[in-house]
Amino acid sequence: MNDDDWLCGRKNCYALVAYLPDPLAGFLDDLRRKLVPGSNPHAHVTLLPPRPLADHAQALQQVQEYFAHVPPFELEVGALSVFPETHVIYLEIGMGRQKLIDIHSELNCKAVNYCAPFPYHPHITLAQELPAERVPESAEIARRAWSEFPYSRRFPVQDLAFVQNTEQNTWIDLATVRCGTALLATRR
Repeated sequence: MNDDDWLCGRKNCYALVAYLPDPLAGFLDDLRRKLVPGSNPHAHVTLLPPRPLADHAQALQQVQEYFAHVPPFELEVGALSVFPETHVIYLEIGMGRQKLIDIHSELNCKAVNYCAPFPYHPHITLAQELPAERVPESAEIARRAWSEFPYSRRFPVQDLAFVQNTEQNTWIDLATVRCGTALLATRR
């Protein structure tokens, strides 16, 4: 899923993500498979990075209550970069970056609180766990491909996925969290 996978045990590891729509998602999934053969990507932006939870039902309720008051919003994917500490190749979030940081800051408490080893940095992972010597070439391949992407780099965020990692190191969607449900109810 992302470069924080190793932070928590596989059976008790949860995250909150926003999946990207096509054609953006398809393009990025194809690019990730090219950079990391054998991977099974599902392009997303992580709002709450992987974390162990004492009570995932209580955490989900907290997330649902929070997002009931957050209207849908838009994000834009920006430039390609590499995290120097982990050598993860990723795409920056441009427009909407501060919104994601604010959401993470407000939401990372109570049942979903987690003190991560790295500061929260909104991004879309393209490649991770590559041998260090492959990172520069892979980053250049990704940079060229990204520069040729012919469609919009903006996408709406209306639904989020509350996900869990399994013992097989695959992520499953546990619940969909819809933005602005309380706001919609007051308009009726």
